[in-house]
Amino acid sequence: MGRARRARKIAATAAYGGGGLAATAGALGALGYGVIKVEAKIARKIVGRPFEGAPDDDDVYGAGDGPTLELVMLGDSSAAGMGAETAVQTVGGILATGLAALTGRRVRLTNEAVIGADSGDLERQLANALDRVPRPDVVVILIGANDVTHRIDRTTAVRHLELVVRRVRALGTEVVVGTCPDLGTVQPIPVPLKHLVRRWSRDLAAAQTVAVVEAGGRTVSLGDLLGPEFLAAPRELFSEDRFHPSPAGYARVGAVLLPTVCAALGLGGIGDVTDRRPEPTRGEGVGPVAVAAGQAVLDPGTEVSGTDLAGEARGPRGRWAVLLRRRPPAVPVDAPSTATAQSLDESPDIGPQDASAGTLDADADADAGTEDARTEVRATPRGGG
Repeated sequence: MGRARRARKIAATAAYGGGGLAATAGALGALGYGVIKVEAKIARKIVGRPFEGAPDDDDVYGAGDGPTLELVMLGDSSAAGMGAETAVQTVGGILATGLAALTGRRVRLTNEAVIGADSGDLERQLANALDRVPRPDVVVILIGANDVTHRIDRTTAVRHLELVVRRVRALGTEVVVGTCPDLGTVQPIPVPLKHLVRRWSRDLAAAQTVAVVEAGGRTVSLGDLLGPEFLAAPRELFSEDRFHPSPAGYARVGAVLLPTVCAALGLGGIGDVTDRRPEPTRGEGVGPVAVAAGQAVLDPGTEVSGTDLAGEARGPRGRWAVLLRRRPPAVPVDAPSTATAQSLDESPDIGPQDASAGTLDADADADAGTEDARTEVRATPRGGG
């Protein structure tokens, strides 16, 4: 079964109920629980947990006229900023600083993310955030790593995430979800556990994408965003525990999230942040959401969101989605935090993949089987949520 089909099945099961430990047991296959448990213990000892917490990044960033933008962060340790040294080095701090610099407005960051959280904790985090900010402008969620390491059933995890996204969208608030990172790139995790968590991570990320887009949100694939760079510069992009990103690693995560957050807020005129036609030369296109999800997990920094095709939001294989690979906006160097702004501006552009013109190629998922449908772009993308 290809990843697109698996993602569609997981998301559909999450939407209609079902799932359970049997799915997790089946994923283990011939490896067996015994080997996995032993290797998980080894990985935990190697990785370690030297951090007591994360910087408190709740604050108002920037200055200027106009209404204050309300940014809410939900999720796990990556959203909380574990491994960062100061507030402006967290993902939330980077996004707030970037938004303030690009808009000339103040941005209030409300961060309810919790270290160690999984998708089942998101509803509580959202309730806490809405007690403080009843109507945020945008909610950014980073979640999934602990669902994998805690071996939580994927349909259950996706169901919790989809419920929270739908509740946020019901408020009229935009949602951007950074999907589960590829934990197979974490160096201390041994083989064959590394291969197993890579498949779990990618399948969860693809299913998250399907569910989030169906619920009206946008996703950005984090995938192995830091993987290749980690091999070349492990001390720069990962923190002391060799698991959480360093400030430089968070800057790279913030750089790929910022354009999508800007697009969700409708901040036109500041770079590649409009809902535009896909550029085939950049590996962009329109197709069924499950196919887009399967491609996105292999291409970190890829945005997936809902669109209309020929006036229709859905096709025979589900919701239409557009896959974009946005260019990070150039943040002014005289922004409130020059170091952060330069990190965003200098983040390398991720080059295009091979793709047919405007088509999402379902056969791109080489490690998980194939799909037989190819979808041709016939209309300007994005006419609906």
